[in-house]
Amino acid sequence: MRLRSARGLRTRLVVAFLLVASLSALITAALTFRQARAAILQRSQNTAAHDLRLQIDSLAPNLPAAPTDDDLRALAQQLDRVGGARGWHTAVSRDDGPPIGTASPISAAVRDVARKSNTALYERTDGGDGPRLLIAMPVNYDSQGAAAPQPSGLVVYATYTLRTEQTDISALITAAWAGAVPALAFAAVAALFAARRVLRPVRHLRAAAEKITSGALDTRLDVTGKDELAELTGTFNTMATALERDDRELRRMEANARRFAADVSHELRTPLAAMAAVTDALDEDAHSGELPPDTADAVLLISEETRKLARMVEDLMEISRFDAGAAALELDEISLRTLLDKTLAVRGWREPQQVVTRLAEARDVRVRVDARRLDVVLANLIGNALRHGAPPVGVTAHVTNGDLVVEVADRGPGIPEDVLPYVFDRFYKADAARARSEGSGLGLAIARENVRLHGGTLTAANSPDGGPCSP
Repeated sequence: MRLRSARGLRTRLVVAFLLVASLSALITAALTFRQARAAILQRSQNTAAHDLRLQIDSLAPNLPAAPTDDDLRALAQQLDRVGGARGWHTAVSRDDGPPIGTASPISAAVRDVARKSNTALYERTDGGDGPRLLIAMPVNYDSQGAAAPQPSGLVVYATYTLRTEQTDISALITAAWAGAVPALAFAAVAALFAARRVLRPVRHLRAAAEKITSGALDTRLDVTGKDELAELTGTFNTMATALERDDRELRRMEANARRFAADVSHELRTPLAAMAAVTDALDEDAHSGELPPDTADAVLLISEETRKLARMVEDLMEISRFDAGAAALELDEISLRTLLDKTLAVRGWREPQQVVTRLAEARDVRVRVDARRLDVVLANLIGNALRHGAPPVGVTAHVTNGDLVVEVADRGPGIPEDVLPYVFDRFYKADAARARSEGSGLGLAIARENVRLHGGTLTAANSPDGGPCSP
């Protein structure tokens, strides 16, 4: 079961699609609401101003040339009565006098501007009963009741509530939200569908890449369309073809190299056996003093090099058996203490001068292993520690969760961190300047293969006290 990340490409595509859709819907709704609100208020304002102007033009000519406060109050009352369903409240002011009537509140700033203006003024305010509209309309007339070109000094103020308009605007908001929810739901469905179509080739590419990773290099994808994903699919097929071709070539070369090493090792084994028999006989003559000193030294050198060559051939043959899958285990139950003692005794390693063993609870443990192969593992690890580290070499064994863990550590300076990953590679040399070593360069590689054959693991690390450690 594979858990999808919350930040997966599909999730990000859907979220981005929804964000764009939401932002577009929000901007459209905001602009529409703003225009509709302005249109509603403007229409209400124009209608109210038109009605008020009609009533003023009808009633104002009846005023005397010098109207008194009672005249102005009577005019305001008449205007209130004819307000009808609009329900406005009016007041009338003369020159610098206060407004007379029921309209309120009227700020001093509005009155000052209205006295100096020849056109109607409008102001929207928030009253206790909701939003209100204030209209300040100058009155123009002469003593005979005809229209006069100059203001008369009278200003009519009318205020009325905008609750009806506010209700209409609230209905617009509700309708906008009611329309936005289905739109977002539709956008989510469209986003999921689009993400599915866009990511389908990506999923196919991922599945194909996983097949190639598992070794199915003949995996190919059908190229459909001419977009960027189609080009990517074509590039993937080209890459897979190149990988398959290179893999076949590398396998062929590797098989040839393994066959060559196996054949050479096999062919060298017989003549080396004859050479070893001859050099052994010559060694006896060299040690007995029957040969001249120079000849004896040459014989001993040839004998030593022959033994090294024989060991290298045996190691190459062993590696060839591992590569061919022909290595087999001959399991037997044996005491770990006995196996370790034999390994030390055969190589002549003394305890505790050269090797110190710490078996603890594993002292009496009996293990079912291939004794010959485990002996090779221990001998390679201990011998390598003695050659490149500092004695004594510690061999520690303990049982953890039913598994036997054996550690080999020396007191040397340790292995450089950049070298640790490669110490078990074949023919690897940490010091490139070292042209020739005592071993074949295959000892640790053979040790690792023998451990793997037993179902275990072999690793290298530096201990905290210094020196390499191989558990």
